[in-house]
Amino acid sequence: MNKRIIELWVGLFMLVATTALLALALKISGLTGSVFGMHSYQITANFDTIGGLKLRAPITLAGVRVGQVTDIKLDTTQFKAVVTLQINDKNKLPADTSASILTEGLLGANYISLQPGFAENILKDGDSLHETHSALILENLIGQLLFSLKNSGEKK
Repeated sequence: MNKRIIELWVGLFMLVATTALLALALKISGLTGSVFGMHSYQITANFDTIGGLKLRAPITLAGVRVGQVTDIKLDTTQFKAVVTLQINDKNKLPADTSASILTEGLLGANYISLQPGFAENILKDGDSLHETHSALILENLIGQLLFSLKNSGEKK
């Protein structure tokens, strides 16, 4: 009988430990909002170039995470990237909010930063952002710098 109680406690401990590890894995992966029913709304934004932006990239407002990227598509008529943003329902954004793709540090991952405007009306599910600022591509900047240095050297 005593051996049976010990086996029951060990089994209960293993069940609790497995549940804790699963919860930790979901928290780290960023899937907890979709699994546990985080209330949110989706908006879209068109960008000329998105650089290395990936699905589940963070969306920040004043440095605070307010959502994530849920879809990236190509608009074949305008040849722009259409990014779907999932915003937490607690964060109501003005209709004239703008979005910029920024980089964490010099070579870090890309994320979207939102800058709210001053409009009275608020973005709703399915709306789109009209003012966007595309990703800054480091290779393009270096190429432009080298090209301008080459041209200034030839003029002398």
